[in-house]
Amino acid sequence: MTIEVCELTKRFGGMVAVDRLSFTVRPGRVTGFLGPNGAGKSTTMRMILGLDAPDAGTALVDGRAYTELRYPLTEVGALLDATAVHPARSAAAHLRVLAASNGIGTSRVGEVLARTGLTEVARQRVGGFSLGMKQRLGLAAALLGDPPVLMLDEPVNGLDPEGVHWIRGLLKELAAEGRTVFVSSHLLTEMALTADHLVVIGRGHLVAESGAADFVAAHSRTDVLVRTSDPERLTTALLAAATPDTPVGLTREPDGALAVTGLPGAAIGDVAAAHGIGVHELTARRASLEEAYLRATEDFVDFYDHGTDGANSSTEETPA
Repeated sequence: MTIEVCELTKRFGGMVAVDRLSFTVRPGRVTGFLGPNGAGKSTTMRMILGLDAPDAGTALVDGRAYTELRYPLTEVGALLDATAVHPARSAAAHLRVLAASNGIGTSRVGEVLARTGLTEVARQRVGGFSLGMKQRLGLAAALLGDPPVLMLDEPVNGLDPEGVHWIRGLLKELAAEGRTVFVSSHLLTEMALTADHLVVIGRGHLVAESGAADFVAAHSRTDVLVRTSDPERLTTALLAAATPDTPVGLTREPDGALAVTGLPGAAIGDVAAAHGIGVHELTARRASLEEAYLRATEDFVDFYDHGTDGANSSTEETPA
């Protein structure tokens, strides 16, 4: 089952939150939904789930509006706000109410409690749960109807490192089962480890829709870091090796190393060997999802939060 968003538009007063947005979320992979604060991610998810009415366009699940689904929990599992639970109910009671509303057998309650690690606290009141435990309960509710489509908004909020590792594996497992998994998150490091495909928006517009690796390649620079005993001679030799079809770019790093674009590491090593130049390091540098995301969305950021998530460095290094 696919999620199809076509020319979706939503205004709040004079503000356009989502502007003619179109994309498709397909089964069998984890699709990350990224964008700066205020980009329209939550509004888009709410329109897909029928919680907000679009001013124009359509948002369909398997060709139908969510509001047309007779038993929606058996077709679309969603987690938008983990705290939206009656605090006086136990975890099990909360899930039993949801199950009854969608014709789901009560035996399923125990299954999802076990899958989300909540069996031991099933009879405890939700009001005493930590945010991480509420996230797990929200995931249990999303899985309750064994739906082929899952939509999760910031599902790792409040989870400890073990919980983050667990949900990363769970999302991949669900996608491997052939489900459509659509996840909104600000945690770029997690998306880099989890998402196969990306939908990136900014100010309600589509910025990119592509595979995660293709997105990084399209919005970042890949180079080779070279440390050598004679950077001047190597620079001259590499520039001489350039052709109209293979232009070479060189940048001197602050510590004296060379950043080379246009040639793979093996070719750089061959040029150095041919000229008798010693090479101390030859490392291919691949940009991270964070770097690619920041470059792709820099024109759509209204303000910067320097304390937010993301990788600690902008590049990942691998042997050339």
